[in-house]
Amino acid sequence: METAYSPIAVLRSCILLYFLVLAWKVFNCAWLTPKRLEKRLKEQGLRGNPYKFLYGDFKQISTLLKEAHSKTINLSDDLFPRVIPHLHEAVKKYGKNTYIWLGPKLTVVIMNPEHIREITIFQKPGDTPDTKLLVQGLVSYDGNKWAKHRKLITPAFHVEKLKHMVPSFCTCAGEMLSKWEEIVSTNGSCELDVWPDLRTLTCDAISRTAFGSNYKEGTRIFELQTEQAQYHLKALKSVYFPGWRFLPTKRNRRMKQIAKDVHESIRKIINARLEAMEAGEACADDLLSILLESNSKEIDYHGNKGFGMSIREVIEECKLFYFAGQETTSVLLVWTMILLSRYPNWQARAREEVLQHFGTNKPDLDGLNHLKLVTMILHEVLRLYPPVPELARKAAEETQLGNLTLPSQVQVSLPAMLLHYDPEIWGDDVKEFKPERFADGVSNATNGKVAFFPFGWGPRICIGQNFAMLEAKAALAMILQRFSFELSPSYTHAPRVVLTIQPQYGAHLILHKL
Repeated sequence: METAYSPIAVLRSCILLYFLVLAWKVFNCAWLTPKRLEKRLKEQGLRGNPYKFLYGDFKQISTLLKEAHSKTINLSDDLFPRVIPHLHEAVKKYGKNTYIWLGPKLTVVIMNPEHIREITIFQKPGDTPDTKLLVQGLVSYDGNKWAKHRKLITPAFHVEKLKHMVPSFCTCAGEMLSKWEEIVSTNGSCELDVWPDLRTLTCDAISRTAFGSNYKEGTRIFELQTEQAQYHLKALKSVYFPGWRFLPTKRNRRMKQIAKDVHESIRKIINARLEAMEAGEACADDLLSILLESNSKEIDYHGNKGFGMSIREVIEECKLFYFAGQETTSVLLVWTMILLSRYPNWQARAREEVLQHFGTNKPDLDGLNHLKLVTMILHEVLRLYPPVPELARKAAEETQLGNLTLPSQVQVSLPAMLLHYDPEIWGDDVKEFKPERFADGVSNATNGKVAFFPFGWGPRICIGQNFAMLEAKAALAMILQRFSFELSPSYTHAPRVVLTIQPQYGAHLILHKL
C-alpha cells in the first residue's frame, strides 16, 4: 500500500524543523553557552555580575554611561567613573579578577601585565556589521590577510617617508595658528574652544599626507565618517540581533548610504591616482601613492593579483587612514593643551626646549626627534588620557595564562586606562601629571612591564604610531612658539568616550599671543 505525501505537509514539516533548529541555536548561544562559561570562570576564582538572558550587563552599562555623561567632574576627580564606568564598577565590586557581559558575550578583564604581552597577539574580536560600515582595513584583520596588508602598508610609514610629511604638518598647523592670531589681534589674548580647530588641523594633515589633497576636498568624507561613528557608538550600546541590519530602519538606511558615499568618494581619488601612475607620472610621497606603488610591486613580483590588495581593500585602508589618522592625533593634542594649561611650569619648560631647537623657524624632523621634554610630556598625556581606554581581543583556542584558563572564543578586555593608573606599577602619585616618569624612556617608566600601551602592543601595535607622534610634536612645537595658554573659567571638564576619549564640552582656553 502506497503512502501519499502532501507537498504542503512536507513544507510545513520542513519549516517547523527549521524553526526548531533555529530556536535551539538561539537558546544555546543566548543561555546554555554563557551559563557554561560563567560556571567555568567562577570555578577559577573570577567573579562578575550573574548573566542575564540575552542582555547581560548592557542595561547596567547603558545606565552607568547615561548617568556619567549627565554631569561634569572636577579636574582632580577620578576619570574612570565617567570614561569607563562599567569597567570601573566591575573592578571596584569584584576586584581585578572579573568579567563583564556584553549581551551574551563574556568578556574577561585582564590586568596582569605578565599576561598582556601574550594576549596582544590574540585575534581581534569579529566585527559587527555596524563596525564594517564604519571602517575595516588592517585593524580588523587576522592571520595571513593581516600579515599581507601590514607588509604592503609598512613602506608608507617608514621614517624616510615620514620625513617628507613634516612640511605638510607645519603647513596645516600654520594655517590654524594664523586663524588664532587674527582672533587675538585686538588685545593680544582671547578665549577660544581649541577642540574644533585641532580636529580641523588633523583632518587637514591627513588629507595632505595621505591623499595629497587639501582639507576642503576631504571635508565631506570626514563629516560622513564622524556621523557614521556616532551611529556605530549607539549600536555598541545595544544588543545586536542577527539580521537586524537588513531591516529598513532609518538608521540602517542612513548608515548604508554613508558607507556608499564614502566608498565612492575615495574610489574617485584612487582612480585619479592610478591614471596618473599609468601615465608615467612620478609617484608622490603621500600615503596613498606609496601604498599603491607597494601593492603594484608585490603583484608584479609574484605575477599574481592574489598577493596584493583589491581596490575595495585599498579603499578600506584609506578609510582607516582618514579615521585613525585624525582621531588619535587630535585627542592627543587637545588633552596636551589642557594639561599644559593646568601645569604652566611644564608649558614654559616645553616652550624653552622648542625655542632652543627651532627659534621661530618651522620644525624639521631632526629637531623634532631631539625634543626630549616634549616627548616626555606627550607620553604622560597618553598615560593619563589614552586615545582608546581599552583594547579587545579574542582567544582563538583554549589558552593557559598562569593559573587562569581562557576558554576558546572568549573575549578579553585589556583596560589600558586602568593599567595606566595602577599605583602598583606607577606609584602612589599615579594620578599626578609627572612627565619626568618618562625621562629614561617607556621601558624604565614601567620597569619593563607591559603596562603602557596607548597605541597597542606587540606585532599589532598601531602602524601609524610614529606618524601620530611626529604630527603632534610638530603642531605642539608651533603652538608653543606663538602662544601661551591657560584654562578659561568657562572650561568644563567632561572627558567621555566617542570611540576615543574626547572633551564632551570642548576645550575652552585663554590664548595669549607671544
